[in-house]
Amino acid sequence: MSTQDIVDTSGTAPVCPGRRTFLKGSVATVAAPMILAPRKSEAQAVVLPPSPPVVPWAIELPPEANLLQPVAALDPPPLAWANVAAGECGRDDHPRFGQLYVNPVFYELRARENPDWVFNPAYPPQPVWGWLGSDGQVTAPGPTIFARYGRPVIARIYNELPQDHIGFGSPEISTHLHNAHNPSESDGFPGDFFSPLKAGPNLTVPGQWRDHFWPNVYAGIEQFGGIGDPREALGTCFYHDHNLDFTAPNVLKGQIGFYLIYDWLDSGNERDNSRSALRLPSPPYDYPILLQDMRFDVNGMQSYDQLSPEGILGDMVAVNGKIQPVLRVARRKYRLRVVNGGPSRFYFLHIVNAASVQQPFIRIATDGNLLPRPLHNHRKIEIAPAERADIVIDFSVYPIGTELYLIDRQIQLDTRGPDGVSLAGRQLLKIIVDREPPEADVSRVPLLLRGLPTISAAELASAPVRSFAFDRTNGQWSINNQLFDVENPSVVVQKGSYEIWELVNPSGGWHHPIHIHLEEGRLLSMVNIETGVQIPIPPENQGRRDVYVLPPNTSMRIFVRFRDWQGKYVMHCHNLVHEDHAMMLRFDITA
Repeated sequence: MSTQDIVDTSGTAPVCPGRRTFLKGSVATVAAPMILAPRKSEAQAVVLPPSPPVVPWAIELPPEANLLQPVAALDPPPLAWANVAAGECGRDDHPRFGQLYVNPVFYELRARENPDWVFNPAYPPQPVWGWLGSDGQVTAPGPTIFARYGRPVIARIYNELPQDHIGFGSPEISTHLHNAHNPSESDGFPGDFFSPLKAGPNLTVPGQWRDHFWPNVYAGIEQFGGIGDPREALGTCFYHDHNLDFTAPNVLKGQIGFYLIYDWLDSGNERDNSRSALRLPSPPYDYPILLQDMRFDVNGMQSYDQLSPEGILGDMVAVNGKIQPVLRVARRKYRLRVVNGGPSRFYFLHIVNAASVQQPFIRIATDGNLLPRPLHNHRKIEIAPAERADIVIDFSVYPIGTELYLIDRQIQLDTRGPDGVSLAGRQLLKIIVDREPPEADVSRVPLLLRGLPTISAAELASAPVRSFAFDRTNGQWSINNQLFDVENPSVVVQKGSYEIWELVNPSGGWHHPIHIHLEEGRLLSMVNIETGVQIPIPPENQGRRDVYVLPPNTSMRIFVRFRDWQGKYVMHCHNLVHEDHAMMLRFDITA
């Protein structure tokens, strides 16, 4: 494992030691005893008291997504290279800038602290690290961004977090747009973290801001021309911090938000008269839901142990930053985009009525991708950290005044993963059908959604196979017995190539949701490595994916292409505790 050097702009300050051997800031709000020991030491079990009880259904969520509005221009104007003289951190140049920087949309994302966030009225106001919205409020999660394929985005990200903070987290940021097909320098690589005072090992100098070039292209621009292959479209993405070693605490503090991408097929307009448009429920009835497991101390303050390789399993679940909130809906169809924001809890979700009877809905997407066909009469959603599920539910079948509940029936006792299913479950969100829609519902769910790219038999036969074992090494999380090296690649692949990656979990207890940056893949097979028996792949997992849930004693094979971009990317476990404790590898794409 490399020891990161942190660049200091003072010119006289000594080089900082590796960030994996110390914590910045006070330990006042950290849940477990803080022992500054190397990560290779065995973690000690920590028994914590439960979070204090909350007041249910006392906070209402807004009726529609909190949108971030674009700005007319950025000052100074964006450049292909880092504008260090104007305060930008020392990033790599934007590739294909002259080719793809056409008719851009500009956003300003400002990471700031909100000192008085209220998770629930039973808990005191407390600081979070959210994002400044167009309404002047700092929220956690941050505001939602609507984007379109073929309209590149420049997101100017300002780091305005308190550099002398007290508590868990680290005030450097490296913002990753989860699963978007983005160039390396704008992918949010863990070693690209920055603040006005510090720069990660993959940057040259610190800075106050950084331009991310999100071109909003499909994968395959070199093969298909234009903006790529529309069968590779994404839909439900989210931006979140990827700060090396501090992803879990920074995301828990609020460094996360939605990024929804539309195109000619999934157009975001249910009244779209184009013959190609799906006309799925559109804003404001296209509604994102973020789930995060959290823990609070006896005083109702959020707590987190960022030293333990086991982490802390949250016993409270925040829904869009609030605990047990209410969402009021109209009597019509809604598209609900459910995201597991982590860090560690798995969910087994149902929508039930007041008598706990499961209600049906239509599953239309897995991770960020529309399925080829909708799955009707669905009644459950199983999602691991970073997984997503888009569903359509028709509230017009319920009388006004009906109360429904989003519940979690997963039993999980620690950060290892699921331990079973409870019939009762816990109520996460109350949904009240309280009004008629102001106009007729013309949305629909057609029989066909988005087709899949083909994989030929010749490609499957000729694809080289790489194997990756996700395991423990001397008490630390590892891949192929190696800890993460931010400065050197473990794997080098050629741009334009394709491979089969075999993901292996030899553990008898831990579940690992594995995320591969840049490209989706296709799950080919799953096998129990103890018995050799094939594990069936459910329909919702047979489309394109970017997260692969690897149960204990399991091997899976996935087919992945590497297209369009060169540079450094990562594969890691998206149990954010495992990621922060070195279960990650760097892979480089070369010409």
